[in-house]
Amino acid sequence: MSRIGKKAVPVPAGVTATIADKVLSVKGPKGTLSMPLVDEITYDVQADAISVQPSNATKRARAFWGMQRTMVQNLVTGVTAGFSKKLVITGVGYRAAAQGKTLKLQLGYSHDVNIDVPEGIEVKTPDATTVEISGADKQKVGQLAAEIRRWRKPEPYKGKGIKYDGEFIFRKEGKKK
Repeated sequence: MSRIGKKAVPVPAGVTATIADKVLSVKGPKGTLSMPLVDEITYDVQADAISVQPSNATKRARAFWGMQRTMVQNLVTGVTAGFSKKLVITGVGYRAAAQGKTLKLQLGYSHDVNIDVPEGIEVKTPDATTVEISGADKQKVGQLAAEIRRWRKPEPYKGKGIKYDGEFIFRKEGKKK
């Protein structure tokens, strides 16, 4: 039995959830999100909660149960509060600047790195070494943060690079004489 799957997802006031054509749509103040439904899982939408149950006793249905409940929870959280990631850039001359729908990074290469921001995602740079990514879709926010971080991963000797806020970089000692 899935401990996570047993709990129903509460639907706050101002949020509506509907099922049509094997797609669950959740509409709230931050927009509308949808996800395709899985045949092994039964979804029950009420006025104040969405419950997820396996439709049969197969191993695949039990494996999907908790994950599908978490994905429904992410839809509800996304349209109410949204998700955000914060990246910190460390290094001499490393900078970031948000310009409309483009993020311009200077990361020590001979050229600037321009990253297009997808629809529904907002990128802010409060200062030159901080990038804040926010949006309703958890997957899109995390994917954009990972793509930005991939350009210069933090290295263990000096700590230079792009890291998540709160991430610990294990530092190594350099060569000994």
